[in-house]
Amino acid sequence: MKKPGVFGTLDPFLETGPVLGRKVANTGFLRFLLQADPFESYHFFLSDKPLRDSLSGILASLAPDIAARGGFVLMDRRELPARLATTDYACFHQSDCIINPTHIARLRNAYAPRLFPVTGPIHSLSYPDYPAAFLRHLWAGATPQDCIIATSRAGQNAVEAFFAHLRQAYQLASAPGPSLRRIPLGIDPEAASAPLPTPTAKRDLRRSLGLPDDRALILVLGRISHSSKMDVVPLIRAMARLFDEGVPRDSATLVLAGWAEEDDDFPQSLAGLGAKVGLDVRLELRPGERRKNDLLSACDLFLSIADNPQETFGLTLLEAQAAGLAVIASDYDGYRDLIEHEGTGLLVPTLGPDVPGPDEQRPDDLVDQLAPLLFDNQYHLLLAQRTAVDATGLADALRRLLADPALRQRMGAAGRQRVRDRFLWTQVVDRHLELWDELAALPGPDIATLRHVPHPLHLPYARVFASYPTRTLAPGMRLHAGRSGQALLSGKEHPLLYAGLDQLLDPDTIRKTVFLARNGETAVRLTERLLELCPGLSRDRAAFHILWAVKHDLLQTAEEA
Repeated sequence: MKKPGVFGTLDPFLETGPVLGRKVANTGFLRFLLQADPFESYHFFLSDKPLRDSLSGILASLAPDIAARGGFVLMDRRELPARLATTDYACFHQSDCIINPTHIARLRNAYAPRLFPVTGPIHSLSYPDYPAAFLRHLWAGATPQDCIIATSRAGQNAVEAFFAHLRQAYQLASAPGPSLRRIPLGIDPEAASAPLPTPTAKRDLRRSLGLPDDRALILVLGRISHSSKMDVVPLIRAMARLFDEGVPRDSATLVLAGWAEEDDDFPQSLAGLGAKVGLDVRLELRPGERRKNDLLSACDLFLSIADNPQETFGLTLLEAQAAGLAVIASDYDGYRDLIEHEGTGLLVPTLGPDVPGPDEQRPDDLVDQLAPLLFDNQYHLLLAQRTAVDATGLADALRRLLADPALRQRMGAAGRQRVRDRFLWTQVVDRHLELWDELAALPGPDIATLRHVPHPLHLPYARVFASYPTRTLAPGMRLHAGRSGQALLSGKEHPLLYAGLDQLLDPDTIRKTVFLARNGETAVRLTERLLELCPGLSRDRAAFHILWAVKHDLLQTAEEA
């Protein structure tokens, strides 16, 4: 049974380029939302026609039944005001909470007949321009129906800390903000239900991948970067410690797989460092989806020691557990939500910088000062290098799981079941549907009281640039039909409307504007009469028609007549 209302978004959710967790998550969410098909239709307001044309074909292939009934409507963003005024939207959901949610909320308040949820999830939160993005959420038009969806407890704490910092720094204690809820990301149910390989099939798979079949394989999967994911060097040093303690060097191989630029020699440096301590390191750069799944099936143990605040959730940990692998992970960010310590894997303690108390005076942090001036990889490297994964704890976790295949198997089975119980995309989509119902039912302000509440970070162009033109359209300014306007009224000319103006200019309204001013009229009176003759026309659109008519010589000011 379809839910009443329409799903709206300004995002395509589908991105090309390097395989990143954000892209995988957004694609998975949209795919399983459309598979559930809970809404009457799905409206995508996209920034340009090529993107709309491209997405139209992709959506038709993803959900042919929805496409067949005309359930996908792809529109120009300039159509938003008219659609908001006439469409019963169940929600607007963005692929992130950063870029557009507050702008959608402002338009909703101005045009929609009722409040509806405007939501978006968090992804990476550590960019230095994000305080400005979160500041946009603190404004007089925010309602309980506006919601940021945190994917992890650590991410939720970080968002709360953003708002606490901004409210204190800008003295915004009374400024309303969005609701905050937590829903994790998910994985494809098929990945968690596919049969695991038999020992014989696993051996054959290793041989086909060129991997040894006589030792434990440790898989690290993700961006191979010490500045944006994790520093792998502590893992190599932990293995060196185990080798010095008597663990045979030929007992384990490290499979280092993931994204790296083609001209990046860092992965080779890691392999070289491993060779120096006697660790066999196999590089698998930019594996495709099938190769990635084969690696997950072929290996014995998954390891991820994230140390970078750019990481917020950890989809690869879910993929590893779905493949039946025990996991060693750093006790960091969203990882602790995904791994049950001693149950589905082992969490290794981490150490970060001290945090001053709210009343404690300390010099400004050097990295905080530098971050806005540096490239992303530069400040993230500084942030990550002051976060330590406990070396002893990492070595102990490796020692235990490398020496105990039965423990690995028990943890892997428990992790696979936990993913099935909590982290499938079908379950995640259901939780979003429940959230949108919850938000819609929350008490909120009368939307009529929010109609004319401007967003403080929406630039008031007319006011800011009022000194640029010689004069402005004052209420008492008199206007007359110009030469071209007279020709328009006699049918000798027609308005020339540029592409992109059709949402603001209407040919019939243009003719009425010129007709009403044929004998001369003040701007204020002309506006009032236009509003009477053109139901639904707003004052700003009436002013736009008048100024456009003057620009194209359809109207003249009294001084020009």
